[in-house]
Amino acid sequence: MKSKNPFHLLIQLIFPSRCVICRALTEGEADLCPDCADKLEKTGSHALQSIPFCDGCYSPYYYREPLRASFHRYKFKGYLQYAHTYGRWMAECLTEQGATQFDFITWAPLSRRRKFQRRYDQAEELAREIGRMLHLPVRPTLHKAHRPPLSRMEGDRSARMAALLGAYSLRRDAVVMGQRVLLVDDIVTSGSTLSECARVLRTAGAHTVTCVTLARRHGPHAAGKKTDDQT
Repeated sequence: MKSKNPFHLLIQLIFPSRCVICRALTEGEADLCPDCADKLEKTGSHALQSIPFCDGCYSPYYYREPLRASFHRYKFKGYLQYAHTYGRWMAECLTEQGATQFDFITWAPLSRRRKFQRRYDQAEELAREIGRMLHLPVRPTLHKAHRPPLSRMEGDRSARMAALLGAYSLRRDAVVMGQRVLLVDDIVTSGSTLSECARVLRTAGAHTVTCVTLARRHGPHAAGKKTDDQT
């Protein structure tokens, strides 16, 4: 076996790898410890779900602890290094499901105000990691108007979809006509956000819009319940 570069070994010594779930030190460059690997609940044969205007939505995991706490560090506390691991899981899910034939990747964006407050767009970071792994171009296609977070809106799935109508619009420089689009978001709850984004892309002429997220909730419309994950 070829020995590692001394500089690389020094970097590992200074910045050791940690599990993205429990933050414990891991061996080599592993980003997930064995204990946490056993705790994560994979969607398996239920990785694909149906969402209006979408040609299916894939998610490698269910959105439960301990993944939820890890995701909150990524989304709200600036743990951007997690995007590499999450993006790999999402890309592997697509590959395992045979869903890799796309012309380009895009994402469900934050509003400018929210991105300024957070300093990054978590869905964009995931999209770029997936693009590197699947060797696909990543392009911005959508704008989002600033609206109150869905967690502050009461109502079922239909009410949430109505509240999002018009929240997203196509960028002037976006070219989607006849394209097979992979749309990325972080967590799919009711599916309202992805449905509205897909509707805009399909209206603009996209041939197909397939979605991928890191995780999904259990049961139909389970995410219609109030949650703080979309703030």
